[in-house]
Amino acid sequence: MPIFITQGRFTREAIKGMVVSPEDRADAVGRLLSKAGGRLIGYYVTFGEYDFLVIAEAPGETQMAAVLLAAASGGGVTDLKTTLAMTSIEAKGAFAAAGDLTPGFRSAGGV
Repeated sequence: MPIFITQGRFTREAIKGMVVSPEDRADAVGRLLSKAGGRLIGYYVTFGEYDFLVIAEAPGETQMAAVLLAAASGGGVTDLKTTLAMTSIEAKGAFAAAGDLTPGFRSAGGV
């Protein structure tokens, strides 16, 4: 299954609510992913530009998009940024495939 890394921010309202009633959001995120056929690999609260980072597996892009849309629709998170991650073995295969494709490719502006 593809691995996705998502970063995002909590809204001010979500932070206020969690200060009043702290909760482990990893449980909710894990249940949401499970409903879409995926699984939570890791959930971290982070410092800096983003408030959290989620590493998850999902059957595909459509299912991951559905998870993200469902999470965003609740209004507690914003500025979601998701990246598809590849293992080093998958990347090796991509580099090998690129090697097969490059001989016939002309770059923009190339002569």
